[in-house]
Amino acid sequence: MAQLSVVRHNETLLQELEPGDLIEFPREYYSHWAVYIGDKKVVHLAGDENDGINGQIDADKLMTISGQRFGKALVKVENFWNVVDGSRARKNNNKDGKHPPLSKQEIVENALSKIGRIGYNVLFDNCEHFAKWCRYGLNKSDQVDTFLTFAAVGTAIATTAGILYGLSRSGAKEKKKDEL
Repeated sequence: MAQLSVVRHNETLLQELEPGDLIEFPREYYSHWAVYIGDKKVVHLAGDENDGINGQIDADKLMTISGQRFGKALVKVENFWNVVDGSRARKNNNKDGKHPPLSKQEIVENALSKIGRIGYNVLFDNCEHFAKWCRYGLNKSDQVDTFLTFAAVGTAIATTAGILYGLSRSGAKEKKKDEL
């Protein structure tokens, strides 16, 4: 029954979409992104081997080496239903208030201009970067920004804890020396 409600939700969404809208497909650990071009078709950046589109992440394909881009991803046109894969998709033009979108025609032209093989980097050139570039002319990924913020905060906390621990240990040694 839950699956039926997701299908109904996606059918309603598909009727409301206009060319140039961005679609977010939430997966288990991340969201996949695409640009709607009309006629139930989307343009999106996905790996050669359906890498990650269905929520199945192959850890060997997540990162490139030292930021070096490899030609392992493909911008392609696909039917919405082939990409949705059970996700409760949503229109996500959330940057429209901050960044004026290009015209619908320009967005669709941007998306179609990249059809074919291009490089991929999960941190600098992923499906969200691609979709937002098509709509806003910005190479941006909120998912990556959030991840990097949490990683930086985690690193800062761990570093501070390590320093405090080291200081407390050296203070205890000094105290022990003074007692002798």
